[in-house]
Amino acid sequence: MLPNNMIYLFKVDTLLNSVKWDEKGLAVAIAQNVDTGAILMQGFTSREALAATISSRKATFYSRSRSMLWTKGETSMNFINIHDIFLDCDRDSIIYLGKPDGPTCHTGSETCYYSSVFDFLRLPKVEENKLAVTSLYSLESTILQREAELASPQIGKPSWTKRLMLDPVLLCSKIREEAAELCQTLEENENKSRTASEMADLLYHAMVLLRLKDVNMEDVLQIIRHRFSQSGIEEKQSRKSK
Repeated sequence: MLPNNMIYLFKVDTLLNSVKWDEKGLAVAIAQNVDTGAILMQGFTSREALAATISSRKATFYSRSRSMLWTKGETSMNFINIHDIFLDCDRDSIIYLGKPDGPTCHTGSETCYYSSVFDFLRLPKVEENKLAVTSLYSLESTILQREAELASPQIGKPSWTKRLMLDPVLLCSKIREEAAELCQTLEENENKSRTASEMADLLYHAMVLLRLKDVNMEDVLQIIRHRFSQSGIEEKQSRKSK
């Protein structure tokens, strides 16, 4: 039988052989944030770059302009730490699923995707650095904007979010109220749309509290990811021992 390390290297080689490299020996590689789902950047990878990524767990690409491998972060120290790698159904496109150490874009932006085409076509003046984010992070961004408006009351318009931020007692009472209404949908066998609606209310109010505590949703999701390998019972017992 082959030693374990030889079996591993054989499987890596088999994987690399299965990729449909183009005529230049390259394939598209997209880096994605493992917690937020944000698309961080796109580059090209080669057989050697993919092998280096698997080995080092750092997102490594092939520079077409310099004809050499390069690891994201080797200059800025903003590495993308790889948690998993995915091939698409045609095996000619690759996702590096990882956690960035800092901004990914050379401009200092969190991601390289911050120019909205629809905003450009629709608005007279396009907002700079509008990140491509999911609905959850759009909500977080709006809450953050409302917090910024509190420092300049003349900016913006009256909003429920700002009222909640100025009244922690009201905010906490709303969180308790929405949590109770969510539980009620189970206790009284209400329909799915009602449950989704109550969960949306609870999530929104909880995210306002997170903003007041300077906690990002990414921080919460990272904790959830770390708990995947631990049972809920074990996790609760570990809290008691601290």
